[in-house]
Amino acid sequence: MLSKMNIILATLNARYAHTSITLRYLYANLHEIKSHVKILEFTIKEDIEIIAKNILSHDPRIVGIGVYIWNASQVEELLRVIKSKAPEVIVVLGGPEVSYEPFRVDLKSADYIIQGEGEDAFYHLCKSLLNKEKPKERIYKPTLLDAKNIILPYEYYNDNDISKRHIYVEASRGCPFRCEFCLSSIDKRVRYFNEDKFLESLEKLWARGARNFRFIDRTFNLNISYANRLLDFFLAKTPPYFIHFEVIPEAFPQSLRDRLIKFPPRSLQLEIGIQTLDKTVAKNISRPLNFRKIVENITFLQTNTKAHIHLDLIVGLPGESLEQFGRNLDALMSLSNAEIQIGILKKLSGTRINRHDEEHGMIYADKPPYDIISNKLLDAKTINEMKRFARYWDLCYNSGNFNKTVKLIWRERSVFENFRAFCAWLYEYGKGATIFHLDLLAEYIYIYLTEVKGLEKEEVAKVILGDIMKVSGRMVPKFLKPFAKYFIAQETVKIDSSLKRQQKHM
Repeated sequence: MLSKMNIILATLNARYAHTSITLRYLYANLHEIKSHVKILEFTIKEDIEIIAKNILSHDPRIVGIGVYIWNASQVEELLRVIKSKAPEVIVVLGGPEVSYEPFRVDLKSADYIIQGEGEDAFYHLCKSLLNKEKPKERIYKPTLLDAKNIILPYEYYNDNDISKRHIYVEASRGCPFRCEFCLSSIDKRVRYFNEDKFLESLEKLWARGARNFRFIDRTFNLNISYANRLLDFFLAKTPPYFIHFEVIPEAFPQSLRDRLIKFPPRSLQLEIGIQTLDKTVAKNISRPLNFRKIVENITFLQTNTKAHIHLDLIVGLPGESLEQFGRNLDALMSLSNAEIQIGILKKLSGTRINRHDEEHGMIYADKPPYDIISNKLLDAKTINEMKRFARYWDLCYNSGNFNKTVKLIWRERSVFENFRAFCAWLYEYGKGATIFHLDLLAEYIYIYLTEVKGLEKEEVAKVILGDIMKVSGRMVPKFLKPFAKYFIAQETVKIDSSLKRQQKHM
């Protein structure tokens, strides 16, 4: 006789706001044994001993754990604790970090490992174990499933997920491109879920109050007719809502453009993986690059839509110098005021990026997240500098807290070179800190602009105040209080003038 909670499905998310669509897929496809399963989600910030105690408090026979780049080290420790406290519990691991060998964290005490898509394999493994049948293999090799036969998981988001967390959804799996740094390039065949069933699931989520949808498809705008149908679904709804898509930069035909321009502000986010704008580097990593189309489409999105645009660049690609990366950043900044995420190249097991190791002297960390340490063009000191660059870029530019102020840093010439100089100064002046509260960062930027760049104090203070005080409820930073009276007077004049213009036209 099976106990009520025989199987625990667990993972450690990066943040509480994140939800695991994978655990819900596994749950949905456990068929007749679903009633013996419980989903438990934790975060990487939680104490591992407490997580293990929570899992074992349900007296499970089987524990399935999802392993990802962001939680691999914590899962390694969790596995050790579970096995030390309850060696009889069967632990099954799945997820990207165990789908390709070599494993780079110690997982040898796991009883079984499922590589690739787990909906079918996990079900059959659990049935065998519950029937006290010992499977012949410890590692289940990857198999691609027919997406149309997979039971969709969306009814298993609970009310708390819907009201307080991100709802992850997917219309397809796989990617037709072969970018050598990306795990998605391994699954070259794009498989679509049944359109009608998927849209029916979205409708049910909407009816339950879901308004935050994050599509995890790698190439949302590959199948334009399907993409258009999904966009039409949301355009027929009443805002507010938020949807996120990852798109390829070359494919924005007129039918897609006609729909994108209709989305209201703060409703649509498009993530565009640029990674590099250097044709030689792109070809070297098997990445398609149509520079003309990229420029054309980013310009269209920037000029004609209200979408929030998120662009990606990577530091450390084989054959790309720091100067080439700088030109890429400058080029994107000349095209758009979009958020630009600066990532550090990672060597993921299963990808083909390792073929460049010898020629380009690629050396990577052997612990998650497997960042590049150095190569022939970028030494370790430069890579560390660029990690700080990326961190400070997030704080000063991507955060949106200093939209106008940061432009004073690169008022003349190269964005990259100017911001690089600021980063070097901030790292030294801030005594190596990479975390600052808002007021302190604002003060450091003020000092840099006035004392290093030589800009007028009143001009800089006015711009910083404008950025900071645009958010309701913020207090004027102490160092800016001498300028606040002038700023408030100026803003009052603007408001009065605006009111008078409105009254004139009434």
